[in-house]
Order: sequence, then C-alpha cells, then structure tokens
Amino acid sequence: MPAPRGTWPTAGETGPPPAPPRPATGGSPAPAPTTWSPGQPPAASGPAFPGTPYPVDAPAGRQRSGWLPRAALLLALLLVLVSGVQAYQIHVLNDRLGDTRSDLATAQDRDGVRLDGVEQRTEELEKQAGTVFNPEEIAETVLRSVFRVRAGTSTGTAFAVGKPNSEGGANLFTNYHVVESLWTSGERQVFLERTDQRFPATIVKVDEENDVAHLRTAAKFTGLVTAATPVKSGQQIVVVGAPLGLTDSVTTGVVSAFRKAENGGGDVIQFDAPINPGNSGGPVINSAKQVVGIATAKARNAEGIGLAVPIKTACDGFDIC
Repeated sequence: MPAPRGTWPTAGETGPPPAPPRPATGGSPAPAPTTWSPGQPPAASGPAFPGTPYPVDAPAGRQRSGWLPRAALLLALLLVLVSGVQAYQIHVLNDRLGDTRSDLATAQDRDGVRLDGVEQRTEELEKQAGTVFNPEEIAETVLRSVFRVRAGTSTGTAFAVGKPNSEGGANLFTNYHVVESLWTSGERQVFLERTDQRFPATIVKVDEENDVAHLRTAAKFTGLVTAATPVKSGQQIVVVGAPLGLTDSVTTGVVSAFRKAENGGGDVIQFDAPINPGNSGGPVINSAKQVVGIATAKARNAEGIGLAVPIKTACDGFDIC
C-alpha cells in the first residue's frame, strides 16, 4: 500500500518519496521536503521522530557522571585530613594530661611535706601554749579540788590528788601540823568545807618529819596532777588556799630557791607568793596546772618568803599520787 499523503516513508520502503501536493489555488510552491536514506538518522536540527533519540543527549550525560568519582575522592581526602588532625590533637592532649598528672603528683608531694611541717609547728605551739603562765586558767582548773579543812580548833587547806581511792572516793594532802592536835588525841575525823558544802574525811597516815598528812573521803573529787620534775628557780607559780579561813584564795609568785629545812628534814621550796595562816596544806601549782609543792610555812618578821614541801617528797611517802 502506498504511504498516506503527508507522511514519510518507513525504513522498509524504497523509491523516491511522493511529490508534495500542490495547492488548489495559485501561490508559491511548497518547499521541497528533506530527504534521507534508509538507515541514516535525521539531521540534528530536524524534528524528533518516534523511537529516534536526540544524539546531543549522550555527551551531556557523560559530562555529569564524571564528577562523582572526583567528589568521592575529594571527600575521602578531606576525611583523612580531618582524622589526622584529630589524631594529632588527641596525642597533644594526652601529652598535656600526662604533664598535668606529673605536676599534680609533684604538688601533692610538696603539700604533704608542708602539711607535715605545719603539724610539727602546731605541736610545738601547743607545747609552748601549755607552758604559758595563765593564773586565771590555772585557778579555774584547780579550785574545784581545793578545800578548807577543819580539824578541831585548827583550820588549814587540803587538796585532792591522784586517782580515786579503793572506795571510789578521793585522797587528799594537807600539812601534819593542821591535824596534829586530833592525831595526837586519837581522833581521826576532819571536815572538808567549801562555800556551803561540808564533807567528812578521815586522817589515814601522817609524816611528822616532812609535815605531810594523808586524808581520805568518800566524796568524789577530781584529783590534781602532780609534776614529774621539780620546779626551777624563777619559774612562776600559783598558790591556792584558805588564808584566815577565806576559801578559794589565789596568789601568784615565782620560785626563789631550794632550801634545807631547819628541822633537818628534806629540801623545801622557797617562793615569794603571799601566804598567811590557813594556807598551810594548800597546793603550789606551776604553769602546766601541776602540783609542785605543798605550802607549809612562811618566814616570820619578813615578807615574800614562803616555804613548801616538794610534791615528790609527799608522793614518795604516800602511795596516792
């Protein structure tokens, strides 16, 4: 069958194309149709035919697909660079961390040395503070253990010392001459007085030569601590007692010297703190709140010359310190 008018022949047809139709009326003749050979594609500028692609699309597609490998390679290089930078930074941070730990350990060692030095200095200051003479603090500690002792018609001073006795009560020291009248008469009971309080006590043992007497009571009092070493000349002291019956009296002074007792007894402590009748048997206290002696007498017709029995003498004669 011949091809319809106005259409192109198919690839299987041969022979020249039919002539274009002429117009029914006069006018310019139609342009000659473009011819082509079987198997030859139409020109690039011609219209597209069904089933025939434009030849210009292929080059454009090849140009776009060439950037993908390049972009992937560039991205890989960038990742490698970033990873390298991060690895370097981590290495630097590790080095700095190691240096910081080393510095910290060194600082801790130095602080430990300094702390040890501070502790030693603190201990030294505490020891020095313990030797500072503070009469008010000494009196506050000592007064609750010191009493006026009434032995018949005589009065003096007594103080609790050492640990509690076997009955749970307190042991006390006083002078023998304070209880002498009762002891020689065979009586043994005395009374400990302080403000409005009164406690019975018993004379247990006496040392006439050193003028010391041991009392015992069932009442519970805090015993004063005795000094392990004797005092030295010039050391400050506090004397507590009941001069003329006035309880809780406190005087201060210094140790003047060690003397031989006039009656041939042991050594005595000479001090310049004022004492009066009634102070006999009272404690002589050092700056560490320890008993160093027992006030026993004062020089007649003189001022500032008091005498005390060393506490070691009393403790050696009575096992109560």
